[in-house]
Amino acid sequence: MNEKDYFSYELLHEDAQTGARAGILTTPHGKIETPIFMPVGTNSSVKSLTSDQIKDTGAQIILSNSYHLYLRAGTKRIRKFGGIHGWMNWDKPVLTDSGGFQVFSLAHLRKITEDGVEFRDPKDGTKHFISPEVSMEIQQDIGADIIMAFDECAPYPCDYDTAKAAMERTHRWLERCFKAKTNPKQALFPIVQGAFYEDLRKESARVISTFDAVGYAIGGLSVGEPKDIMNKFVEFTAPLLPNNKPRYLMGVGTPEDLLDGIIRGIDMFDCVLPTRNARHGSFFTPDGKANIKNEKFKDDASPLVEGCDCYACRNHSRAYIRHLWKCQEATAATLLSIHNIQYLLNFAKQCRQAILEDRFGDFYNENYPRLIK
Repeated sequence: MNEKDYFSYELLHEDAQTGARAGILTTPHGKIETPIFMPVGTNSSVKSLTSDQIKDTGAQIILSNSYHLYLRAGTKRIRKFGGIHGWMNWDKPVLTDSGGFQVFSLAHLRKITEDGVEFRDPKDGTKHFISPEVSMEIQQDIGADIIMAFDECAPYPCDYDTAKAAMERTHRWLERCFKAKTNPKQALFPIVQGAFYEDLRKESARVISTFDAVGYAIGGLSVGEPKDIMNKFVEFTAPLLPNNKPRYLMGVGTPEDLLDGIIRGIDMFDCVLPTRNARHGSFFTPDGKANIKNEKFKDDASPLVEGCDCYACRNHSRAYIRHLWKCQEATAATLLSIHNIQYLLNFAKQCRQAILEDRFGDFYNENYPRLIK
């Protein structure tokens, strides 16, 4: 048995106006309709929400972070509980990142070698080592449906030689990842690197495409670069990847980001922003972000967004949620998180429907100016 016995991707339609894509990714824990946004549960929990609350938003897949789970609670413990699905009582697909981005962000606490990365836990100072083989062991213990290759993410900005060295190491590590992965019920996604150099991005896409993977990811973006530069490199990179496989843009997730990515051929997105913004009082609307702390919501009886079918909007007013926030009640962040996640999921569904009806260009033009004004 191999991955192809448990996973498949069907590209259903490409929008006649823009080429944006709609498909279905089949995994051992269910089907995922793309384009899709994946809520992030860093520590095997989407912050402030129960598993049932996440399901109620309509989430088809969530992301969890192998670096954090490796450090706490420990992936061997999670494996004893039946993997991530049993551990957090979640019966739908899960994706884990490799921990590479988190490790490489610890610039003053880590040392990169060809073997892997030695680093210290920023919380207690203990020393750890992750290699491609260890990353695969960690992610196989966690038991996610989709796992990511251990890669080196070059910083922004960086010089050409630094970007090239990180890309080439990523390719060598990718080969080691595929050799170390043994569970056919997990799909390993390679990651394009190459920083902000077109020839490196082209070379990286060529190399990772030689691995017949279930899907491919675009990494090394959303690392501090201006939005126009990110869009430029998404637009350049996406067509270099196999057309019949899902394309995952890592670490991106606002309504305008979804529009920008989908119109450039992206199928999968994830980001911590929906819940992080909620914890700061911010919520998504068709006209961009709003903040519940605003005085104008003090006596506002309307929902966060008219017509939104999330639990918060069906049951509570802006005035009530603002009251909770002002009283420092944790329920405020929970309600805003539910709204933000479901709003993004519904927005992705609207994008998908527009693609299937060959009107995504019109949908983009109707919505994008309102979101960025």
